[in-house]
Amino acid sequence: LTLDADDIARSVKLLSKVQPLHTETGAVHAAGFYMPGKGIVMAREDVGRHNALDKLAGALARAGIDGASGAVVVTSRVSVEMVQKTASIGSAFIIAVSAPTALAIRTAQEAGMTLVALVRGDDFDIFTHPDRVVCGVAKHVA
Repeated sequence: LTLDADDIARSVKLLSKVQPLHTETGAVHAAGFYMPGKGIVMAREDVGRHNALDKLAGALARAGIDGASGAVVVTSRVSVEMVQKTASIGSAFIIAVSAPTALAIRTAQEAGMTLVALVRGDDFDIFTHPDRVVCGVAKHVA
């Protein structure tokens, strides 16, 4: 799976549109699954960022969606546990609006995952495996 710069920006923008609890309360995190050409195909919210990702993992498994077919998108920072959970889903991509921890970066690098974070509009940083992001990548490599 490869994504282009537009996919990355689009994934975060689309996730923000499918967060009814966040719209109502402003107090929850979301985890979504982005597929190129389809957008956010599934999203889950919870007051805990880890719980939102756990809910997404379960929903993807129940629906029979192959994790390798898309990217996990989260509205939070990225910890090592979130990288591990994304790997267990089978996705090689995690995209986040906030910063990753140093251990999350090392773990994503070792796991062969692409970690994109600090997504703000069309601006973002690629922390690991930038080869999976095509089209205008050079300005985004951290």
